[in-house]
Amino acid sequence: MVKLTKKEQFLLRIYYFCAINKIPMFPIEIKNVFKSFKEVRAVRGISLTIQSGEFVALLGPNGAGKTTMVEMMEGLRKPDSGEILILGKTWEKHEKELRKIIGLSLQETRFSEKLSVRETLRLFAGFFEMGVPRVDEVIGLTGLEAKQKSMVGTLSGGQRQRLALAVALLNDPKILFLDEPTTGLDPHSRFDFWNILKTLKTKGETTLILTTHYMEEAESLCDRIIIIDEGVILKEGKLADLLDENARNLDELFINLTGKTLREDANANDELSIPQIHIV
Repeated sequence: MVKLTKKEQFLLRIYYFCAINKIPMFPIEIKNVFKSFKEVRAVRGISLTIQSGEFVALLGPNGAGKTTMVEMMEGLRKPDSGEILILGKTWEKHEKELRKIIGLSLQETRFSEKLSVRETLRLFAGFFEMGVPRVDEVIGLTGLEAKQKSMVGTLSGGQRQRLALAVALLNDPKILFLDEPTTGLDPHSRFDFWNILKTLKTKGETTLILTTHYMEEAESLCDRIIIIDEGVILKEGKLADLLDENARNLDELFINLTGKTLREDANANDELSIPQIHIV
């Protein structure tokens, strides 16, 4: 008898549940999507599927089209052509429903500095009709117990990013989008953030789409790597399957495919990204 891992058992249950109830197996399906901005062809015919519980990293140099692609998945932009399905539904027809089942944390989400961590979370919990028990749960998950009474304005960079993640997790999302969540953090804070996501991953109930400039972040957290440049997918798969004698690690693979390093101009703003979100 074949012994399945916990994740394989979870995926098998998902498969049977979807088959019986005629629900799409893949939480995200992208079919031949194009997006342009004047003369810039940001996304050129991307197609991919992402499985339930899968942690996926989207890697690419600045201007590669990855941010635009993620923003279309998040419903923040509309594709020029092609189709994006989230749990079998489109943003055009089911936006209100989809907002309830996704969580997202952008590069810089700024909260009111005059509220405490707990007050901020209770505010956002109200939007999803979530009560105090869920607030307590995400505070524990993100390690903010000692800071829950602190004003947001007193938090360190790592603590602010954990707060942003806590807000994104309040509605217990089926799909979580994180856009460069650890950029600018010191190594210790970055490691703490990774551990939170690894805990989330062990539960196997959340699908993660991660964009990052840190190769080790993608290697440590993600089941699958997708490398994008000039609006197309250059290569995708499990890290072990992507590497060979010409690319012994993810850095070398990335350079071979794009001719660039991932950290090149990493702190520069993407000219196609949306403005920072400020919450007051």
